[in-house]
Amino acid sequence: MRAEDKSKDGPARPQPRGQGHLPPSGLCSVPKCLIVPAESGGLPVSLTMATKLRQSLFGNTVHVFSSDWKRARFSFHEPFSDLAFALEVGEGGARSIQMAVQGSIINYLLFTRKGKDCHFHRVRAISKQEQKQALAASLAGVLWAAGEAQKATVCLVTEDTLVTWTPDYSADGFTERLRLFEVLEREATEKFIYDHLQCFSGEGSHGVILFLYSLIFSRTFERLQEDLDVSTTHLLQPHAGGFQCRQAVLNLILTGRASPNVFNGCQNGKSQETLRGVLARSDVGYLRWSKGTSEDRLSQVGSMLKTPRLPIWLCHVNGSYGVLFSTDRRLVSDWKRERLFDLYFHGGQPSQKKPARLTVDTHSHHWERDQREDEHGPGRRFSPVEMAIRTKWRDATVSWNGTVPFF
Repeated sequence: MRAEDKSKDGPARPQPRGQGHLPPSGLCSVPKCLIVPAESGGLPVSLTMATKLRQSLFGNTVHVFSSDWKRARFSFHEPFSDLAFALEVGEGGARSIQMAVQGSIINYLLFTRKGKDCHFHRVRAISKQEQKQALAASLAGVLWAAGEAQKATVCLVTEDTLVTWTPDYSADGFTERLRLFEVLEREATEKFIYDHLQCFSGEGSHGVILFLYSLIFSRTFERLQEDLDVSTTHLLQPHAGGFQCRQAVLNLILTGRASPNVFNGCQNGKSQETLRGVLARSDVGYLRWSKGTSEDRLSQVGSMLKTPRLPIWLCHVNGSYGVLFSTDRRLVSDWKRERLFDLYFHGGQPSQKKPARLTVDTHSHHWERDQREDEHGPGRRFSPVEMAIRTKWRDATVSWNGTVPFF
Protein backbone atom coordinates (compact mmCIF):
# COMPACT_ATOMS: atom_id res chain seq x y z
CA MET A 1 0.00 0.00 0.00
CA ARG A 2 1.51 3.36 -0.89
CA ALA A 3 0.67 6.98 -1.56
CA GLU A 4 2.05 8.04 -4.90
CA ASP A 5 4.20 11.18 -5.13
CA LYS A 6 2.44 11.83 -8.38
CA SER A 7 -0.92 10.71 -9.69
CA LYS A 8 -2.54 10.78 -13.08
CA ASP A 9 -5.75 11.80 -11.35
CA GLY A 10 -4.27 14.79 -9.60
CA PRO A 11 -1.30 16.14 -7.66
CA ALA A 12 -0.11 14.19 -4.66
CA ARG A 13 0.06 17.19 -2.30
CA PRO A 14 -2.81 19.55 -3.04
CA GLN A 15 -2.27 23.26 -2.49
CA PRO A 16 -5.77 24.76 -2.88
CA ARG A 17 -6.07 28.46 -2.27
CA GLY A 18 -7.45 29.39 1.11
CA GLN A 19 -7.00 25.89 2.46
CA GLY A 20 -8.81 25.46 5.77
CA HIS A 21 -12.07 24.32 7.34
CA LEU A 22 -15.60 24.86 6.15
CA PRO A 23 -17.91 26.65 8.55
CA PRO A 24 -19.66 24.22 10.94
CA SER A 25 -22.97 24.54 9.07
CA GLY A 26 -21.28 23.20 5.93
CA LEU A 27 -19.75 20.13 7.51
CA CYS A 28 -21.23 16.76 6.66
CA SER A 29 -21.89 14.83 9.84
CA VAL A 30 -19.87 11.61 10.05
CA PRO A 31 -19.44 9.94 13.47
CA LYS A 32 -15.93 10.33 14.86
CA CYS A 33 -15.43 6.59 15.11
CA LEU A 34 -15.77 6.38 11.29
CA ILE A 35 -13.14 9.04 10.59
CA VAL A 36 -9.49 8.10 10.02
CA PRO A 37 -6.78 10.32 11.50
CA ALA A 38 -4.66 12.37 9.13
CA GLU A 39 -1.54 10.51 10.19
CA SER A 40 -2.99 7.28 8.77
CA GLY A 41 -1.32 8.13 5.50
CA GLY A 42 -2.96 7.97 2.14
CA LEU A 43 -3.20 10.61 -0.54
CA PRO A 44 -5.21 13.70 0.45
CA VAL A 45 -7.84 14.69 -2.08
CA SER A 46 -7.03 17.73 -4.19
CA LEU A 47 -9.30 20.31 -5.76
CA THR A 48 -8.51 18.78 -9.15
CA MET A 49 -9.53 15.31 -7.95
CA ALA A 50 -12.73 16.55 -6.28
CA THR A 51 -13.70 18.48 -9.40
CA LYS A 52 -13.12 15.50 -11.70
CA LEU A 53 -15.04 13.25 -9.32
CA ARG A 54 -18.05 15.56 -9.26
CA GLN A 55 -18.00 15.96 -13.04
CA SER A 56 -17.73 12.18 -13.56
CA LEU A 57 -20.78 11.64 -11.38
CA PHE A 58 -23.07 14.57 -12.14
CA GLY A 59 -21.65 16.19 -15.26
CA ASN A 60 -21.03 19.39 -13.29
CA THR A 61 -19.51 20.62 -10.01
CA VAL A 62 -22.71 22.04 -8.54
CA HIS A 63 -24.86 19.00 -7.78
CA VAL A 64 -24.38 17.06 -4.55
CA PHE A 65 -25.81 13.80 -3.24
CA SER A 66 -29.34 13.79 -1.84
CA SER A 67 -30.21 12.64 1.68
CA ASP A 68 -31.16 9.10 0.65
CA TRP A 69 -27.67 8.61 -0.75
CA LYS A 70 -26.06 9.97 2.40
CA ARG A 71 -28.01 7.50 4.55
CA ALA A 72 -27.14 4.48 2.40
CA ARG A 73 -24.59 2.00 3.76
CA PHE A 74 -23.76 -1.70 3.64
CA SER A 75 -25.35 -3.31 6.68
CA PHE A 76 -26.73 -6.83 6.99
CA HIS A 77 -29.88 -8.29 8.46
CA GLU A 78 -29.53 -10.30 11.66
CA PRO A 79 -27.01 -13.17 11.54
CA PHE A 80 -28.33 -16.76 11.66
CA SER A 81 -31.63 -15.70 10.10
CA ASP A 82 -33.40 -16.32 6.80
CA LEU A 83 -31.95 -13.03 5.55
CA ALA A 84 -28.52 -13.29 7.18
CA PHE A 85 -26.90 -13.05 3.73
CA ALA A 86 -28.89 -9.95 2.73
CA LEU A 87 -28.08 -6.27 2.97
CA GLU A 88 -30.64 -3.89 4.40
CA VAL A 89 -31.57 -1.57 1.55
CA GLY A 90 -33.64 1.58 1.49
CA GLU A 91 -35.33 3.52 -1.25
CA GLY A 92 -33.51 5.89 -3.57
CA GLY A 93 -30.72 5.85 -6.09
CA ALA A 94 -28.17 4.04 -3.92
CA ARG A 95 -30.36 0.93 -3.85
CA SER A 96 -29.11 -0.27 -7.24
CA ILE A 97 -25.50 -0.23 -5.99
CA GLN A 98 -26.45 -2.10 -2.82
CA MET A 99 -28.26 -4.79 -4.80
CA ALA A 100 -25.39 -5.12 -7.29
CA VAL A 101 -22.99 -5.64 -4.37
CA GLN A 102 -25.54 -8.11 -2.96
CA GLY A 103 -24.92 -10.27 -5.99
CA SER A 104 -21.20 -10.32 -5.21
CA ILE A 105 -21.93 -11.23 -1.58
CA ILE A 106 -24.05 -14.20 -2.68
CA ASN A 107 -21.25 -15.22 -5.03
CA TYR A 108 -18.78 -15.21 -2.13
CA LEU A 109 -21.06 -17.11 0.25
CA LEU A 110 -22.11 -19.78 -2.24
CA PHE A 111 -19.18 -20.26 -4.58
CA THR A 112 -16.01 -18.55 -3.34
CA ARG A 113 -15.56 -19.43 0.33
CA LYS A 114 -13.02 -22.18 0.79
CA GLY A 115 -14.28 -25.40 2.32
CA LYS A 116 -17.95 -24.39 2.09
CA ASP A 117 -20.64 -26.23 0.16
CA CYS A 118 -23.21 -24.62 -2.10
CA HIS A 119 -26.39 -25.53 -0.21
CA PHE A 120 -28.89 -22.75 0.39
CA HIS A 121 -28.70 -23.10 4.16
CA ARG A 122 -25.11 -21.83 3.97
CA VAL A 123 -26.28 -18.31 3.09
CA ARG A 124 -28.62 -18.26 6.07
CA ALA A 125 -26.50 -19.91 8.76
CA ILE A 126 -23.80 -17.26 8.84
CA SER A 127 -22.44 -15.34 11.81
CA LYS A 128 -21.72 -11.65 12.16
CA GLN A 129 -18.05 -12.42 11.59
CA GLU A 130 -18.87 -14.23 8.35
CA GLN A 131 -21.04 -11.31 7.27
CA LYS A 132 -18.09 -8.96 7.73
CA GLN A 133 -15.78 -11.28 5.80
CA ALA A 134 -18.30 -11.56 2.97
CA LEU A 135 -18.73 -7.78 2.70
CA ALA A 136 -15.00 -7.06 2.79
CA ALA A 137 -14.27 -9.73 0.17
CA SER A 138 -17.11 -8.52 -2.08
CA LEU A 139 -16.20 -4.82 -1.96
CA ALA A 140 -12.53 -5.65 -2.47
CA GLY A 141 -13.30 -7.92 -5.42
CA VAL A 142 -15.31 -5.23 -7.19
CA LEU A 143 -12.62 -2.58 -6.67
CA TRP A 144 -9.85 -4.96 -7.72
CA ALA A 145 -11.67 -5.79 -10.97
CA ALA A 146 -12.24 -2.09 -11.67
CA GLY A 147 -8.50 -1.55 -11.22
CA GLU A 148 -7.73 -4.13 -13.92
CA ALA A 149 -6.40 -6.56 -11.26
CA GLN A 150 -3.41 -4.24 -10.78
CA LYS A 151 -4.43 -2.04 -7.88
CA ALA A 152 -7.42 -0.78 -5.93
CA THR A 153 -7.99 2.64 -4.41
CA VAL A 154 -9.99 2.87 -1.19
CA CYS A 155 -11.43 6.23 -0.12
CA LEU A 156 -11.85 7.04 3.56
CA VAL A 157 -12.87 10.23 5.38
CA THR A 158 -10.53 12.30 7.52
CA GLU A 159 -11.38 15.03 10.00
CA ASP A 160 -9.53 17.78 8.16
CA THR A 161 -11.10 19.57 5.22
CA LEU A 162 -8.54 19.44 2.43
CA VAL A 163 -10.39 21.36 -0.27
CA THR A 164 -12.40 24.55 0.17
CA TRP A 165 -15.18 26.21 -1.79
CA THR A 166 -14.36 28.06 -4.99
CA PRO A 167 -16.67 29.79 -7.49
CA ASP A 168 -16.29 26.74 -9.75
CA TYR A 169 -16.78 24.07 -7.08
CA SER A 170 -19.54 23.74 -4.46
CA ALA A 171 -18.26 21.92 -1.39
CA ASP A 172 -20.47 19.27 0.25
CA GLY A 173 -18.38 18.91 3.43
CA PHE A 174 -17.65 15.25 2.72
CA THR A 175 -15.82 14.88 -0.57
CA GLU A 176 -13.32 17.53 0.53
CA ARG A 177 -12.21 15.32 3.45
CA LEU A 178 -11.21 12.23 1.46
CA ARG A 179 -7.94 10.37 1.71
CA LEU A 180 -7.09 7.83 -0.97
CA PHE A 181 -5.30 4.61 -0.08
CA GLU A 182 -3.77 2.70 -2.98
CA VAL A 183 -3.44 -1.06 -2.47
CA LEU A 184 -1.39 -3.22 -4.83
CA GLU A 185 -2.58 -6.75 -3.97
CA ARG A 186 -6.04 -8.33 -3.94
CA GLU A 187 -5.59 -9.92 -0.49
CA ALA A 188 -4.24 -6.68 0.94
CA THR A 189 -7.25 -4.81 -0.44
CA GLU A 190 -9.61 -7.20 1.33
CA LYS A 191 -7.70 -6.88 4.60
CA PHE A 192 -7.60 -3.09 4.39
CA ILE A 193 -11.35 -2.88 3.80
CA TYR A 194 -12.00 -5.41 6.56
CA ASP A 195 -9.95 -3.31 8.98
CA HIS A 196 -12.02 -0.23 8.04
CA LEU A 197 -15.34 -1.94 7.42
CA GLN A 198 -17.26 0.38 9.74
CA CYS A 199 -16.44 3.21 7.35
CA PHE A 200 -18.70 1.48 4.80
CA SER A 201 -21.26 -0.18 7.07
CA GLY A 202 -21.64 2.09 10.10
CA GLU A 203 -24.62 4.36 10.59
CA GLY A 204 -23.78 7.83 9.30
CA SER A 205 -20.80 6.52 7.33
CA HIS A 206 -22.11 7.48 3.86
CA GLY A 207 -20.77 4.03 3.02
CA VAL A 208 -22.30 3.64 -0.44
CA ILE A 209 -20.96 7.04 -1.53
CA LEU A 210 -17.50 6.11 -0.22
CA PHE A 211 -17.63 2.86 -2.15
CA LEU A 212 -18.72 4.65 -5.32
CA TYR A 213 -15.84 7.11 -4.92
CA SER A 214 -13.45 4.19 -4.38
CA LEU A 215 -14.85 2.50 -7.49
CA ILE A 216 -14.20 5.56 -9.66
CA PHE A 217 -10.67 6.13 -8.35
CA SER A 218 -9.89 2.43 -8.76
CA ARG A 219 -11.04 2.58 -12.35
CA THR A 220 -9.24 5.95 -12.84
CA PHE A 221 -10.69 8.92 -14.68
CA GLU A 222 -8.75 8.02 -17.84
CA ARG A 223 -10.14 4.48 -18.07
CA LEU A 224 -13.60 5.71 -17.18
CA GLN A 225 -13.64 8.09 -20.14
CA GLU A 226 -12.47 5.27 -22.41
CA ASP A 227 -15.33 3.07 -21.15
CA LEU A 228 -18.08 5.63 -21.80
CA ASP A 229 -19.52 6.79 -25.11
CA VAL A 230 -21.65 9.63 -26.48
CA SER A 231 -24.79 8.13 -24.91
CA THR A 232 -23.38 8.44 -21.38
CA THR A 233 -20.93 11.18 -20.42
CA HIS A 234 -21.41 10.90 -16.63
CA LEU A 235 -22.59 8.23 -14.21
CA LEU A 236 -25.68 9.58 -12.43
CA GLN A 237 -28.90 11.13 -13.71
CA PRO A 238 -31.62 13.17 -11.96
CA HIS A 239 -34.62 11.14 -10.83
CA ALA A 240 -37.54 11.91 -8.50
CA GLY A 241 -35.78 14.76 -6.76
CA GLY A 242 -32.54 12.82 -6.34
CA PHE A 243 -30.14 10.87 -8.52
CA GLN A 244 -30.10 7.34 -9.87
CA CYS A 245 -27.31 5.27 -11.40
CA ARG A 246 -26.93 4.97 -15.11
CA GLN A 247 -26.24 1.51 -16.53
CA ALA A 248 -22.51 2.28 -16.64
CA VAL A 249 -22.30 2.20 -12.83
CA LEU A 250 -23.99 -1.20 -12.61
CA ASN A 251 -21.82 -2.61 -15.38
CA LEU A 252 -18.72 -1.29 -13.61
CA ILE A 253 -19.71 -3.21 -10.47
CA LEU A 254 -20.69 -6.35 -12.39
CA THR A 255 -17.94 -6.47 -15.02
CA GLY A 256 -15.16 -4.12 -13.92
CA ARG A 257 -15.77 -1.87 -16.92
CA ALA A 258 -18.18 1.10 -17.07
CA SER A 259 -19.87 0.06 -20.31
CA PRO A 260 -22.94 2.28 -20.87
CA ASN A 261 -24.99 -0.41 -22.64
CA VAL A 262 -26.16 -3.98 -22.03
CA PHE A 263 -25.67 -5.50 -25.50
CA ASN A 264 -22.60 -7.53 -26.44
CA GLY A 265 -19.56 -5.72 -27.81
CA CYS A 266 -19.86 -2.47 -29.75
CA GLN A 267 -22.69 -1.41 -32.04
CA ASN A 268 -23.48 1.59 -34.20
CA GLY A 269 -26.16 3.94 -32.96
CA LYS A 270 -28.87 5.59 -35.01
CA SER A 271 -26.41 8.20 -36.27
CA GLN A 272 -23.69 5.58 -36.81
CA GLU A 273 -21.91 6.63 -33.64
CA THR A 274 -20.02 3.89 -31.80
CA LEU A 275 -21.82 2.65 -28.68
CA ARG A 276 -20.02 0.46 -26.17
CA GLY A 277 -21.51 -2.66 -24.58
CA VAL A 278 -20.31 -5.60 -22.52
CA LEU A 279 -17.15 -7.34 -23.74
CA ALA A 280 -17.01 -10.49 -21.59
CA ARG A 281 -18.99 -12.67 -19.22
CA SER A 282 -18.80 -11.81 -15.53
CA ASP A 283 -19.52 -13.77 -12.36
CA VAL A 284 -22.83 -11.96 -11.78
CA GLY A 285 -25.22 -11.31 -14.66
CA TYR A 286 -28.08 -8.95 -15.35
CA LEU A 287 -31.72 -9.29 -16.43
CA ARG A 288 -34.17 -6.49 -17.18
CA TRP A 289 -37.89 -6.21 -17.83
CA SER A 290 -40.22 -3.24 -17.70
CA LYS A 291 -43.94 -3.10 -18.37
CA GLY A 292 -44.96 -1.27 -21.51
CA THR A 293 -41.40 -0.93 -22.77
CA SER A 294 -40.58 -2.26 -26.21
CA GLU A 295 -36.90 -3.07 -26.57
CA ASP A 296 -34.95 -2.41 -29.76
CA ARG A 297 -31.62 -4.02 -30.58
CA LEU A 298 -29.69 -1.43 -28.55
CA SER A 299 -31.67 -1.92 -25.36
CA GLN A 300 -31.83 -5.73 -25.33
CA VAL A 301 -29.66 -7.42 -22.74
CA GLY A 302 -26.99 -9.47 -24.50
CA SER A 303 -25.83 -13.00 -23.80
CA MET A 304 -22.74 -11.80 -21.91
CA LEU A 305 -24.95 -10.52 -19.10
CA LYS A 306 -27.77 -13.05 -19.50
CA THR A 307 -25.38 -15.98 -19.14
CA PRO A 308 -22.80 -15.11 -16.46
CA ARG A 309 -20.11 -17.45 -15.21
CA LEU A 310 -22.18 -18.16 -12.09
CA PRO A 311 -25.98 -18.44 -11.69
CA ILE A 312 -26.55 -15.03 -10.08
CA TRP A 313 -28.39 -12.13 -11.72
CA LEU A 314 -29.02 -8.56 -10.72
CA CYS A 315 -32.60 -7.94 -11.88
CA HIS A 316 -34.00 -4.56 -12.90
CA VAL A 317 -37.74 -5.02 -12.92
CA ASN A 318 -40.17 -2.14 -13.41
CA GLY A 319 -37.60 0.31 -12.12
CA SER A 320 -36.71 -1.65 -8.98
CA TYR A 321 -33.85 -4.01 -8.22
CA GLY A 322 -33.56 -7.53 -6.85
CA VAL A 323 -31.29 -10.56 -7.10
CA LEU A 324 -32.01 -14.00 -8.57
CA PHE A 325 -29.66 -16.86 -7.82
CA SER A 326 -29.28 -20.61 -7.91
CA THR A 327 -27.15 -22.87 -5.73
CA ASP A 328 -26.35 -25.05 -8.76
CA ARG A 329 -23.13 -23.76 -10.30
CA ARG A 330 -23.67 -25.86 -13.45
CA LEU A 331 -26.96 -24.17 -14.32
CA VAL A 332 -25.14 -21.72 -16.60
CA SER A 333 -22.70 -24.24 -18.09
CA ASP A 334 -24.77 -27.41 -18.68
CA TRP A 335 -27.93 -27.03 -20.73
CA LYS A 336 -29.34 -30.25 -19.29
CA ARG A 337 -29.60 -28.54 -15.89
CA GLU A 338 -32.00 -25.99 -17.39
CA ARG A 339 -34.92 -28.40 -17.76
CA LEU A 340 -36.35 -27.95 -14.27
CA PHE A 341 -34.58 -25.96 -11.58
CA ASP A 342 -35.00 -23.69 -8.58
CA LEU A 343 -34.09 -20.01 -8.34
CA TYR A 344 -34.17 -17.90 -5.21
CA PHE A 345 -35.29 -14.31 -5.40
CA HIS A 346 -34.47 -11.51 -2.97
CA GLY A 347 -36.09 -8.14 -3.64
CA GLY A 348 -35.03 -6.24 -0.54
CA GLN A 349 -38.51 -5.07 0.47
CA PRO A 350 -39.12 -4.71 4.22
CA SER A 351 -42.07 -7.09 3.89
CA GLN A 352 -39.88 -9.91 2.57
CA LYS A 353 -38.80 -12.10 5.48
CA LYS A 354 -36.99 -14.76 3.47
CA PRO A 355 -35.99 -15.37 -0.16
CA ALA A 356 -38.73 -16.69 -2.40
CA ARG A 357 -38.04 -20.10 -3.95
CA LEU A 358 -39.15 -20.19 -7.57
CA THR A 359 -39.29 -23.41 -9.58
CA VAL A 360 -38.63 -22.81 -13.28
CA ASP A 361 -39.80 -25.30 -15.90
CA THR A 362 -38.50 -24.62 -19.38
CA HIS A 363 -40.21 -27.59 -21.06
CA SER A 364 -43.80 -27.32 -19.84
CA HIS A 365 -46.76 -27.63 -22.21
CA HIS A 366 -49.14 -24.80 -23.00
CA TRP A 367 -51.94 -26.26 -20.87
CA GLU A 368 -49.55 -26.37 -17.91
CA ARG A 369 -48.75 -22.72 -18.48
CA ASP A 370 -52.45 -21.86 -18.54
CA GLN A 371 -52.95 -23.73 -15.27
CA ARG A 372 -49.97 -21.95 -13.71
CA GLU A 373 -51.42 -18.54 -14.63
CA ASP A 374 -54.49 -19.38 -12.53
CA GLU A 375 -52.43 -20.54 -9.57
CA HIS A 376 -53.16 -17.45 -7.49
CA GLY A 377 -56.59 -16.48 -8.70
CA PRO A 378 -58.64 -15.85 -11.83
CA GLY A 379 -57.06 -13.63 -14.42
CA ARG A 380 -53.65 -13.85 -12.85
CA ARG A 381 -50.91 -13.13 -15.35
CA PHE A 382 -47.16 -13.49 -15.15
CA SER A 383 -45.52 -11.37 -12.46
CA PRO A 384 -42.77 -8.92 -13.45
CA VAL A 385 -40.11 -11.23 -11.97
CA GLU A 386 -41.39 -14.08 -14.11
CA MET A 387 -41.23 -11.84 -17.16
CA ALA A 388 -37.60 -11.03 -16.34
CA ILE A 389 -36.86 -14.75 -16.05
CA ARG A 390 -38.52 -15.33 -19.41
CA THR A 391 -36.14 -12.86 -21.08
CA LYS A 392 -33.53 -15.60 -20.57
CA TRP A 393 -35.68 -18.75 -20.59
CA ARG A 394 -38.37 -18.01 -23.13
CA ASP A 395 -41.82 -19.50 -22.45
CA ALA A 396 -40.70 -20.92 -19.10
CA THR A 397 -43.32 -21.41 -16.41
CA VAL A 398 -42.54 -20.32 -12.89
CA SER A 399 -44.06 -21.65 -9.69
CA TRP A 400 -43.78 -19.53 -6.56
CA ASN A 401 -44.30 -22.68 -4.44
CA GLY A 402 -47.16 -21.30 -2.41
CA THR A 403 -45.82 -17.74 -2.05
CA VAL A 404 -47.99 -14.99 -3.46
CA PRO A 405 -45.94 -13.10 -6.08
CA PHE A 406 -44.81 -9.86 -4.47
CA PHE A 407 -42.47 -8.26 -7.01
